[in-house]
Amino acid sequence: MVDNESKHDENAPDTPPSIGIGRLIQAFGYSVDGLAGAWRTEGAFRQEVLFAVVLIPLSCFLEVTMLEHALLIASVLLVMVVELLNSAMEAAIDRISMDRHPLSKKAKDTGSAAVLVAVIVAIVVWGAIVVPLI
Repeated sequence: MVDNESKHDENAPDTPPSIGIGRLIQAFGYSVDGLAGAWRTEGAFRQEVLFAVVLIPLSCFLEVTMLEHALLIASVLLVMVVELLNSAMEAAIDRISMDRHPLSKKAKDTGSAAVLVAVIVAIVVWGAIVVPLI
């Protein structure tokens, strides 16, 4: 089994990075690994995926403009993106040290706040577009 850290350190620091199709395929694989890992280990991410599975198709049935449709979908995906970034940051902090430290708490709380702001954005967007339709 190959360690994720070693997969990303294959090239020497002064070797120019590959820009070919092989790099794209490899990067896609890392992204799929990240999504699968988040699904397995992050309950909040699973909840957000389930909301997306419901809300994105629902948006297709609403009589809204293309721009409004895009905003509805983007607001849901934004929550997932911020959650993934928050989870990555938390994992990096835990990798550095599992000790309780005020700066670790501040970073994790700030990441959580970013997720909350993204959720509020999604609620505002859905409310502004969907409530007038009701």
